[in-house]
Amino acid sequence: MSRIVALVNAFPASPDVTPLRHAHRLRSLLPRSARERLYDWHPNRARRWKRHPGIERVAPAGHAVLTLDDGPDDDATVAVLDAMDAAAARGTFFLVAEQLAAHPEIGREIVRRGHEVGLHGFRHQRHDRIEPEQSRADVLDGFEAVHAALGVRPRWYRPPFGKMSDASMNACSELSLTPVYWSAWGHDWESVSAERIADLACQQLDDGGILLLHDSARYGRRASAIPTAEAIGRVADWARDRGLTLTSLGETAGS
Repeated sequence: MSRIVALVNAFPASPDVTPLRHAHRLRSLLPRSARERLYDWHPNRARRWKRHPGIERVAPAGHAVLTLDDGPDDDATVAVLDAMDAAAARGTFFLVAEQLAAHPEIGREIVRRGHEVGLHGFRHQRHDRIEPEQSRADVLDGFEAVHAALGVRPRWYRPPFGKMSDASMNACSELSLTPVYWSAWGHDWESVSAERIADLACQQLDDGGILLLHDSARYGRRASAIPTAEAIGRVADWARDRGLTLTSLGETAGS
């Protein structure tokens, strides 16, 4: 694990993201209902995903995929795992390597409980805003860190903010990583209640859908990810009533 910590300390810090911070401040002035519509409408998302294709849905067969981003984290990841156990749900956790270095025992607990791990990068960076060399290194070094810490070679990669670059796409090809996006989400990077997270998720989730949630608040605009843990049981109950099982990508998108 000391090798992983050394990688974290050596990895270049994120570049100046002042324009992004300004955008976040401006967006925060909008009413929450308007922000939610803006997130869902975003016209550039489809163009970006077409340029850098990835999985947005799986074949419908009575299941939906549950994915968790940004952990592992000592705030809420274990609570999320407990909620998934209670709901008999399985999922794919997209890990950030710097978070895994800080909480390796929680990363091992994800695997021990039978869940799948994917890669969310070495750091949580927008790949359309960093240099190609840094984008490539983030994927390659993140993959190495997860493999070294957990003995697992991730199959899936979700880019932070859903934003790939040519360099990160090429790095995924080198590592046989498949990019993964989503078809439903709970807007749980914001400070919203468990009820609202579940409502938003269930409005969009369907057979073959991929649900994006977050088991860490480190990169969002909320103090804790516990509301996400509290929402999982509600989502699982809703899915079960419609004949859907919450499961992982590996169980639905290939053996």
